[in-house]
Parts: sequence; structure tokens; C-alpha cells
Amino acid sequence: MSTAITEPVVPYDEVIAEFDPVLGLEVHVELGTATKMFCGCPTEFGAEPNTQTCPTCLGLPGSLPVVNAIGVESAIRIGLALNCSIAEWCRFARKNYFYPDMPKNFQTSQYDEPICFNGYLDVEVETDDGMRTFRVEIERAHMEEDTGKTSHQGGATGRIHGADYSLVDYNRAGIPLIEIVTKPITGTGKYAPEVAKAYVTALREILRGLGVSDVKMEQGSLRCDANVSLRPSPESPLGTRTETKNVNSLRSVERSVRYEMTRQAAILRAGNKVMQETRHWHEDTGVTTSGRPKSDADDYRYFPEPDLVPIAPSREWVEQLRAALPENPSVLRARVQAAWGISDFEMMAVVKAGALELVAATVAAGADQAAARKWWVGEVTRIANERGVELVDLPITPVDIARVEAMVGAGALNDKLARQVIEAVLAGEGSPDDVVATRGLAVVSDDGPLLEAIDAALAEAPDVAEKILSGKLAAAGAIVGAVMKATRGQADAARVRELLLERLGVAE
Repeated sequence: MSTAITEPVVPYDEVIAEFDPVLGLEVHVELGTATKMFCGCPTEFGAEPNTQTCPTCLGLPGSLPVVNAIGVESAIRIGLALNCSIAEWCRFARKNYFYPDMPKNFQTSQYDEPICFNGYLDVEVETDDGMRTFRVEIERAHMEEDTGKTSHQGGATGRIHGADYSLVDYNRAGIPLIEIVTKPITGTGKYAPEVAKAYVTALREILRGLGVSDVKMEQGSLRCDANVSLRPSPESPLGTRTETKNVNSLRSVERSVRYEMTRQAAILRAGNKVMQETRHWHEDTGVTTSGRPKSDADDYRYFPEPDLVPIAPSREWVEQLRAALPENPSVLRARVQAAWGISDFEMMAVVKAGALELVAATVAAGADQAAARKWWVGEVTRIANERGVELVDLPITPVDIARVEAMVGAGALNDKLARQVIEAVLAGEGSPDDVVATRGLAVVSDDGPLLEAIDAALAEAPDVAEKILSGKLAAAGAIVGAVMKATRGQADAARVRELLLERLGVAE
């Protein structure tokens, strides 16, 4: 339970009427390399604490770093996908600070010579006037290493304040990171929170498509630091910013920006100054709390890393990587939407569910696009939401969904049985065919058992039969329902209705 202190806030509509918001988003991406950025330690998530370390990532005297080539390649591919220029020559720097989660007392990063710079990403946001495109300009994307993970024990909040002691796991120290930093994002007005969420969403789609990271925000593979400031008008100088650290869900990106705008507005209204600081986001209460005063670059005493040679990607290599980039998600959306002939609203439902690639793969596996959308955006998304996970993290594949739909199309399953099959596949009971065979879920299509069930239902409800014979065909639903119950939902409801009316000699 959080004990976050509630600060005064201003209603959001009033914030927008009085102030112009400016955003700055810093996204840290853990790369999915097999080894760390400067040593050969493995990067497997969830290993026993402090079992994936060595003298290099622990910063022991005499150890020397070596650059991970795949990490450099991934950085270049990310930069190209974000329309960045790629440096012809760059180098690493030491970012000096004392924290217990960085055993070297400095972080190997890049400072004034990033490998990628001057890019942009266009994002779409639904506004009062329809969909609108906002361009987010990217200042830089640079390479660095992650820190260890500190756990504060004995306190009520999980923060260092009030904790009895702290534990440090250095397994994460040294894992390759790409930090993507935007330029100040202006002109968003009241849509600032939505633009922030849309940017991180689009960025995550691109990174997942590149295959450079699993981008699991709940595990910290993708973390967003949200900088927010307010100014009286778009013509005014930039206001003092705060940085909300390590926001770990798309929903929280939007909520934290919105809250921080309302909090800062209350401070400015009261005639006070916003403090430049880092802040912590509390998911349970929906507020931010003060962390520490925000450091500037000078405070880190950057200087070139003497143990690593500069990096000079050849133009030929860069162009080879550019030519091999996957299709941009926005281009894919436009192409797929045109091919499927669906509306903007229908496409937005697919995108919001994070199901575009899954639906496309299901169609490629032989399913009709409407059916593929129905299952992924409807039933499977419902289950993902209940479990609190992303669609792509569920143990079911486009091939599985295509097979389920094929059985529905062939009349072997109805929708109710298909949902049971999907749930069983997700429970680890095997392929759709295995589940149908093991559970005996195939539709009863033989007229003989259906007629027996109809006769039994009519015998139980003779008054319903009289209603049907008198022309009240809607009453047939009661008999169909009874047959469906008797067959555990495995009857073809349409066929049951046909047989019932034939049995009673009633024309449709």
C-alpha cells in the first residue's frame, strides 16, 4: 500500500486554459543480446541474484571492457528506423556518480557524441477533430549499460525512505541499453498525455518489429522517463521541468503526464516555483512524489572512456542495415487496412489491442481477416486483459487461431466451443486439434442424437410446442436452448432449429 502524499492539483481543463505543456521523453530499451554490453556475462531475465557477473561488469581493478558488436548493430538499426542520422565516428564516455547499483561508480555511456541523432517519429492521436499526426523529434539515441537492481526491504512503500535495509542484484549491471531522447515536444495542447502514450506505443511497435528487444515494460525491458513542464503560452520560455522516472506501462505514461501537469499548475497558480527534480510514479494512487534534485550534465563530470576505442560504422554497413529493415508499422497498417477494406475505427481497435501483427499472421495462416480480428481483438484480448499481460505474451499462436477458425468454418466447432478450445490451448493442453480430441468438443452434427434431444426437450415443455404450432416461432428458442444445454453446447443451433420446425411440421 502506497503512503504517497497528496499534493494540491488543478482540474485538467483549467490547466489547459492557463498553461502550455511541453514534454520530453527519455526511453531506455534493454537490448535482447545474449551477453552484456562490455563483457561475456549472460543476460537471462530472472536468474538468481548476482550469478551473472564478472570482474568487468563489477568494475574490479585490472578488468577491461570489450564492446558487444550486436549491441552496436542494434543501436544503428534503431536509429535508422527512427529516421536518425548515424554518426561516422563516435565514442563512449564515463558518467561519474556514486550509486550502490553501479559497482564501478561510473556508467559507461555516450555523452556529446551519440551514435544516432536528429531523428523523428510521427504518431497518430485521436482528437476532437479526428485523427491527427504529431511529429516527435528525436534528439539522440545513444548506447550505454544498465545499472543493477536495488530492492528496499522492510518499508511500507518499497522506497528507500523507511526501509530497514537494501539488497542489490548486479545481474542487470552492464546489460546493453539504448537511450532514446526526444527534443522538447511542443504544440500538443490538451493532447499532451495522449501524445506521450502514442509515442511510447509507436516506439515499442518499432522496437518489437526490429527484434532488438522484447520491450516488456513490466519487466523493465522498456522504461520511460517523462519530463513535463508548463509555461504561460507557446511564446514563453520553457518552464522548469520535472522527470518522472521509470514509468513502466503505457497507461501509466499517459496518467503520470496528466497528473504532473495538474500538480505543477497548482504550484504555479500559487505563485511558487516548480523544483527541477526526479519524481516517482505511484500506480496505486495515481500520483507522483519527490525523488531527488535533478542533476545536470556538469554534475556527472563526463570524460571519454579510455578503455574503449571509438566506433566508426562504415557507410556500406549502415546502408546494408537500412536495406534490411522490416516494414515500418505505420506503413504496414496503411497497407493492411487497404487490403482488408476495413474502416479507420476497425483498424484502430486492432492497433489498440496490439494485435496487428498477430491478425496479419493469422490471415497468412489461412484465416479470413474478419474472423482473425474477431478472435484476437475480442476473446484473446479479453483473456490478456484479465491476466494483465500483452497479447504477444500469451501462449497461443496465429496458427492456433487460424486452425480454430478453420474448424468453425467447417462446422466442427461453434463459437462457444471455439472459446473453450482457445482457453484450453492457453492452459497448456496442447494444439486445438489435441484439445478437441481430448475434451470431446466437436459439434454434434448427426441428426439422430439431435432429434433425440429435441424430442426430450419437447416432452419436458409441451406448452412450448403448442406456442410454436400456433405460429409463435420465437418460442423455438427455448427448445434450442434446452438442446444446447443437453449437448453441453456442442449442437449446431441453426441445425437444431431446422430439425425442430421439421419435427413439428411448421414452416419458417
